[in-house]
Amino acid sequence: MKPRHYLFYSDRLSLQPDTAHEIHDVLCANAAANLGYSTVLTYLQPQSGQFNPLAWLHPFKPQKPDPEFLAFYNVQPRLQVAPLPLPWFAHQSTSKWTHPSTLVCKYYFPWHFLRTTQLVHTRNWNFAKAAVQKQVPVIFELHYFRKDPLEPEIVNSPYLQVAITQSELTRASLIKQGMPEEKAIAMHNGFETVFLKREPDQAADWRRELLQVGRQQLAVYSGALYRFKGIDLLIEAARELPQVQFVLTGGTPEQVAAYQDKAKQRQAKNVTFLGWVLPRERLVSLLQAADVLVHPHCSGKEAEFTNPVKFFQYLASGTPIAATAIPPLKPFQQPQLAMAWCEPDEPIQFARCLQQVLQQYPRQSAGYSQNRHYSQQFSWENRIANILQQVKPQYRPQPSQPPWSELELSLD
Repeated sequence: MKPRHYLFYSDRLSLQPDTAHEIHDVLCANAAANLGYSTVLTYLQPQSGQFNPLAWLHPFKPQKPDPEFLAFYNVQPRLQVAPLPLPWFAHQSTSKWTHPSTLVCKYYFPWHFLRTTQLVHTRNWNFAKAAVQKQVPVIFELHYFRKDPLEPEIVNSPYLQVAITQSELTRASLIKQGMPEEKAIAMHNGFETVFLKREPDQAADWRRELLQVGRQQLAVYSGALYRFKGIDLLIEAARELPQVQFVLTGGTPEQVAAYQDKAKQRQAKNVTFLGWVLPRERLVSLLQAADVLVHPHCSGKEAEFTNPVKFFQYLASGTPIAATAIPPLKPFQQPQLAMAWCEPDEPIQFARCLQQVLQQYPRQSAGYSQNRHYSQQFSWENRIANILQQVKPQYRPQPSQPPWSELELSLD
């Protein structure tokens, strides 16, 4: 059988909030499928371990994602997924030979993936090594600082095609651990092109639901709920602007409960926490419902290498933005964009920045076209296309169908 799949491998997909790297893997695979490649996303099956020898003998079964998967990740229908069942002892064993990684790399890969896989894309170094050793071309991604040296025979193999990081700092650490400089590339994350689709009726529904006690302006935050993300700062800024309704979406139930208590203690009565919005497609209209989208952040090590997906989703929505000028975002301080910037760690300054955006860029139901046009270069599909340009032509997969039609959304 001729190899045909562009295979993405992720250690796990938990379908839980606060799993940015899992979401990254899903959206990368979804973008490759949208571009017309025969794409399969394979991962360890959650809660596997039941006695099912037949499933272990035939573990790789690409299939359409189930409704829960589609609702959580808001992916398009071309993507195929292949959750991998594992024997019960793999979850209990402390032995190297029965560890899940060993079973996937030493058994599943050569016997079940190899003959149908043309190109591998993964953040898992053991999986990348297994593919290289079987002479399958690999795209490797690393999002954290690497502490251990990389094996010279793997990084110098012609089958290790490219290594992607999300910042120059992590790229430098990767090179320091042995990755050839010409193979290491820093590249931003992306956004789902569905964020370009206008949903004015659903946005109006959100405003009716969220604007409370006579407030007319809505500030929305989307993302993880951590102190370094600027959530404490945002609560303080909300206290300075009681006439503005602040709405935050994202975070685990525990994080939401903790920050609800903190907002109550700080008497920030204009702050609402939505948790993880489902189905995920509702996030598109929520961002369009806002008068301003907020992107606070604190200084510190996290500010040096973070590469937030929400920034590009914000741009694609066309809604004006108030943002903290952390190092990874400074290249986007473009004067033509409907947004304003301030320094980290300063809630009063952030409140003034937000107020400036509200005055300078009044809400437009169609969104600000300059933000939407500028965002297009950062779609997940463009990111995948740029990565594939780093792969030698003889190793690139060929699209089996035209690109997904939503990529051709017209902009005003």
